[in-house]
Amino acid sequence: MTESPENTLNRPAQANRPPLVLVHGWGMHSGLFHPWVEQLKAHWRVHAVDLPGHGGHRHLPLAEEIAVAAEQLHALTAHLPAATWVGWSLGGLLTLKLALQRPERVRRLVMLCASPCFVRSPDWPEGVDESLIEQFGQDLRRDVHQTLHRFMALEVLGCANEKALLKQLRTLASHSPEPEAPALAAGLQLLKNTDLSRQLPRLVQPSLWIAGRRDRLVSPAAMEKAAARSGTATHPGAAGQYALIRGAGHAPFLTHADELTGLLRKL
Repeated sequence: MTESPENTLNRPAQANRPPLVLVHGWGMHSGLFHPWVEQLKAHWRVHAVDLPGHGGHRHLPLAEEIAVAAEQLHALTAHLPAATWVGWSLGGLLTLKLALQRPERVRRLVMLCASPCFVRSPDWPEGVDESLIEQFGQDLRRDVHQTLHRFMALEVLGCANEKALLKQLRTLASHSPEPEAPALAAGLQLLKNTDLSRQLPRLVQPSLWIAGRRDRLVSPAAMEKAAARSGTATHPGAAGQYALIRGAGHAPFLTHADELTGLLRKL
């Protein structure tokens, strides 16, 4: 069972290193980052955070409105110093909103396979079809466990050693109890209804948008477009950067940790 956020990740030797906050995606928990964290600790003081309704925070409800959910994330991490934040998938959406609402908390923003708008629209054709989110919602009402397993299969679909990677992902996920259906449903509503694409020019932090070439949930085109829009209304220092990891799917921290860490160190 996963411990509460960031309480087992660091030792005194890391105390003086710059802080790095990791935020996980839909239906998952912070323990999925643990293999990568061992590498990150050589460079940062790492804090991996469980979202409301997930992992060590399963007892907390997750809001369905993005501004409120970002404030929940702020409340859970208010004891942490300003840091570089890495948001994966749904965690990226909340981290992006936090960077916009409370820029003093986020020194640098890393969006990992995380679009500002997950669902396709006339203004954002790079998103997924809304029917995918709706299908997951219907599946949740029938069987939470099988729905999460189906989602994990999508996260690794098309990757090399797909079966072994799926087994690893499921093993890591099993280290904490599954989220309850209300938290999962709230997360789907956030993915379905949130569009932060028009707010990207207001970012004041340097941002890095990392895509996986084989990602079946967030297209590289969406990530590249988001990077191009980021920080354009503020100053050149806040311009977004785009990076593509060619062999990666939706969870590059499991398959391309070295490359991912290298990208973070250049930001």
